[in-house]
Amino acid sequence: MLNLLLKLPGWILLLLSGKKQKVLGERKLNPAFQFIASASERLNIDVGSLTPEDFRQSYEAQNDIDKKLSKKIITKDHYLKTDGPEILLREYTNSNVPEGCPALLYFHGGGWVIGNVETHNKVCADLCEQLNMKIFSLDYRLSPEYKFPAPLDDCLNAYEWLLNNASKLSINKENLSVGGDSAGGNLSAAVSLVRKKEGASLPKAQLLIYPVTDLRFLTKSIQEECAEGFLLTKEIMEWFAGHYLNSESEINDYRASPLLAESLEGLPATVLVTAGFDPLRDEGLAFSDKLKESGVEVIYKEYPSYIHGFFNMPQVPGVAKDIREIASMFSSLI
Repeated sequence: MLNLLLKLPGWILLLLSGKKQKVLGERKLNPAFQFIASASERLNIDVGSLTPEDFRQSYEAQNDIDKKLSKKIITKDHYLKTDGPEILLREYTNSNVPEGCPALLYFHGGGWVIGNVETHNKVCADLCEQLNMKIFSLDYRLSPEYKFPAPLDDCLNAYEWLLNNASKLSINKENLSVGGDSAGGNLSAAVSLVRKKEGASLPKAQLLIYPVTDLRFLTKSIQEECAEGFLLTKEIMEWFAGHYLNSESEINDYRASPLLAESLEGLPATVLVTAGFDPLRDEGLAFSDKLKESGVEVIYKEYPSYIHGFFNMPQVPGVAKDIREIASMFSSLI
């Protein structure tokens, strides 16, 4: 039903949203996203009273739309040891992927608290088909049950596991990249920074989709322009950070706020994508600018009419085409 509604003419979707088309400077909010954001606002959810379990169930239900994968996609589940429970690492491949291929280790979004391999199953399957490379999606442990830096440690250990098992997995360990959306983009950047500090080999490239880069939340996009009304809000981001971190002092840790790293020199070539109506827009741009100033090759693209989370919404007209564009940009780096 929702998929059909989203295909209605823009003027009808704006009418259903109950508001004039929202504008930020030259940016005009896509009518389908305005309809989605307005419907979410009408729920009038008290974020402060939400439990992580409530939020997880809601998010999983939202992402249970159109989960059909291409028949070309083949998946295999691996299980990695941690200092707690084993965690899932799902491998995606297809018949066009050659032996010794490049690979992407993908970290799902969800503010380190919600989301899992299943909520991003189609995202990773589609990337596999578009990039013709193996994708590995990690079900890292979530906060607040496992607070910072446990989710990051899982990501670091998964990257090392892929390097150590590259031959068995038929992937090229010299062409292993990291990527993710939102909190997953944050974890991707943190993996590169930690490995750089340790003097370890770095990922081939980074795919950062509207990443969280600065938990101080000081930018104009999160404080003013997009603080509320566009699905992801300032209040929700503060809720996520509060569940992820052990104390406010960790906000300034570069592993939690990659923008605050002393140096970004030598980091992998990066595709960094932002959305125009996203609280995280400005900190994503700031990270892109700092990477460029540090001599890192960066392909930056803002989708000015989109909201946070669009990478999980290919059913919105136009988004699937733009996801293919993002895949093409990333492919040029590997």
